[in-house]
Amino acid sequence: MTRCLSLFGATGSVGQSTLDLVRRDGEAWRVGVLTANCDVRELARLALEFRPDVAVVADESCHDALKAALAGSGIETAAGAAALVEAAGRPADLVMAAIVGTAGLAPTMAALAAGRDVALANKEALVSAGDLMTAAARASGATILPVDSEHNAIFQCLAGGRIDEVRRIILTASGGPFRTMSAADMAAATPAQAVAHPNWSMGAKISVDSATMMNKGLELIEAHHLFPVGLDRIEILVHPQSVIHSLVEYIDCSTLAQLGSPDMRIPIASALAWPQRMATPCAPLDLATISRLDFEAPDEDRFPATALCRAAIAEGGARPAQLNAANEVAVAAFLAGRISFPAIVDTVRRVIDANAPPVPTSLQDIFSVDAASRAAAQRFVERQGSGPVHYA
Repeated sequence: MTRCLSLFGATGSVGQSTLDLVRRDGEAWRVGVLTANCDVRELARLALEFRPDVAVVADESCHDALKAALAGSGIETAAGAAALVEAAGRPADLVMAAIVGTAGLAPTMAALAAGRDVALANKEALVSAGDLMTAAARASGATILPVDSEHNAIFQCLAGGRIDEVRRIILTASGGPFRTMSAADMAAATPAQAVAHPNWSMGAKISVDSATMMNKGLELIEAHHLFPVGLDRIEILVHPQSVIHSLVEYIDCSTLAQLGSPDMRIPIASALAWPQRMATPCAPLDLATISRLDFEAPDEDRFPATALCRAAIAEGGARPAQLNAANEVAVAAFLAGRISFPAIVDTVRRVIDANAPPVPTSLQDIFSVDAASRAAAQRFVERQGSGPVHYA
């Protein structure tokens, strides 16, 4: 039976990997929605290949170009934030939420509110509004299927037992490109070094998050919302080979792990086919060639982001939304050469310490916290850019 897929963030790495799998199993899928920010050429190319009902650009200034590119195709076009939300509510068997950043929050919430199952590849949405998102899923009966390799691994491992039988969840981390680098050397690290991940091919923002270990802290917040075992039962373990994607330990001391090549098509395929499985073109593991798997405890002195994230979700309320917004601004400033690598986490800490907003109870509250935190982070960035940077 053919299923309908809505793909938000079609031109990004997750979107491209998703369409690669759909292309290989075309009889199983019909694409109903394709969206992009403003990459009109690529979105139009994909739309002409997959023939969705509608193609949407988030940037309204790109709409005329998209209409011209798809003229005569019969494919509807739309643009803007409201159009993304409308598209998210359209009939679909699965919504792939792969828009990067808080820009993906409103359409993801709209899909959940409409009762659509969501394959979630947008970690910032769950970090910023996890309580609201999980409540929306419960109210509508929608299922959130995690696409991050770590959370998808946990999801798969939980098929071996009940969540009330879990002793602890262990998120694995590659350690990023600076795993063995001294704090002094990291102070002089360049954006080019930070985006050179040793195992994964990812976008610039998530690559920098991996280098700071903020990515793992954000994943800890996600895991807290997705798998309610208690924050004290979620741990981080550095595993440089990125072969074991996460582990679940049960009360009988059995530990289940999900292993796989570092290829995002594997967790994407798991979400697409759930509750079944589908073939992928990914390379199978050759453990004899890999020969060894190494593990080490995270170093929170050199990489304080994980402790900052744990404290933020422990306090709850607006803290995770503040943290996420400040981090997006700080990472962008680092990539633009405006602040140093250590100043990323320092900026996030300063934003959190400067203000304690009320607990958000609506999506609008989240957007207000997000905007205020971005403005605060920008002020800290500007101060640091005007003279020597001093770190707390």
